[in-house]
Amino acid sequence: MKLLALLTTAAAAALVAGAAVAQDVPAAEAAEAPAAVDIVRRGTDLPGPLTANSPRHHVVNLETTEVIGQLEDGTSYTYWTYNNRVPGPFVRVRVGDTVEVNMANDESSAMMHNVDFHAVTGPGGGAAATNAMPGEHKSFTFKAMKPGLYVYHCATPMVAQHIANGMYGLILVEPEGGLPAVDHEFYVMQGEIYTEEPMSTPGLLTESIDNLLDEQPTYYVMNGAFKALTGERALQVNVGETARIYFGVGGPNKISSFHVIGEIFDNVYQDASLTSEPIQDVQTVLVAPGGATVVDLKFEVPGNYIMVDHALSRVDRGAAGIIQVNGPENPDIFRTAPGTPTNMEH
Repeated sequence: MKLLALLTTAAAAALVAGAAVAQDVPAAEAAEAPAAVDIVRRGTDLPGPLTANSPRHHVVNLETTEVIGQLEDGTSYTYWTYNNRVPGPFVRVRVGDTVEVNMANDESSAMMHNVDFHAVTGPGGGAAATNAMPGEHKSFTFKAMKPGLYVYHCATPMVAQHIANGMYGLILVEPEGGLPAVDHEFYVMQGEIYTEEPMSTPGLLTESIDNLLDEQPTYYVMNGAFKALTGERALQVNVGETARIYFGVGGPNKISSFHVIGEIFDNVYQDASLTSEPIQDVQTVLVAPGGATVVDLKFEVPGNYIMVDHALSRVDRGAAGIIQVNGPENPDIFRTAPGTPTNMEH
């Protein structure tokens, strides 16, 4: 499948449905596939802006779990997660707040886990303080010193393995006074999955440490799974509304060239610096592994807008999502001539 195929009627429908490469699977083989749960973090699953004017104490409860999750239709993978979703929960505090992190490693886990917050000023970002064997509970408290959007992730050796299996998330440290208001906020993170089997192989896939060390991902995912933010999980806005995307890269290895096809970022908080003036009118944003960005958009024309990593081979490996814009046409900004096919390849 090529990227241009996403712009044809049939392929666009398949993308919105989150469809994968079609394969014939024998009934007996399909019946043997382990049951898989939904691990996808919805793009709307984040707390709203804070309203307190004085420092607060926040309690963040994380549980590390190892679960078989649906990677794509008919294909599953053993994810390591924070709170059973990928990415982990979106944490929202304000500069000057104190944050109490309570991390419990589920007793059914096979591995030790911990958490390293890039927003922490302190040894290991809290990693050493939260090293927890299965069944253990660990805690630490930190003060949010610097505004920004920061990644957190598991930092237990082999660190890249824990991250690739899904152990990453974002913490927003709002500046004093918060951020300018928008109509919608969305939470999106890109990651990589490394397997022994080719993509779309039916059944439970096996992680590949060799492919991880060689930096050869099988899948590139947004919010945990193949084209997860499509179909019923597509992000919804209306014509004339504004949206802010909090975008991070768990990685562990690859830079993302974040782009929304058919839109231009009105404001970009470069490298997620919230105390610097945003730059304006940007097409594509580079985000490093373990890094983040914040982008604002306004939608003037209805339609489906595809979020991609503009290293475009990765679209066909799963790094794509949809922003569905609903509302009346706006011919002053965009129109096609009468009789023109609406899904031309170009």
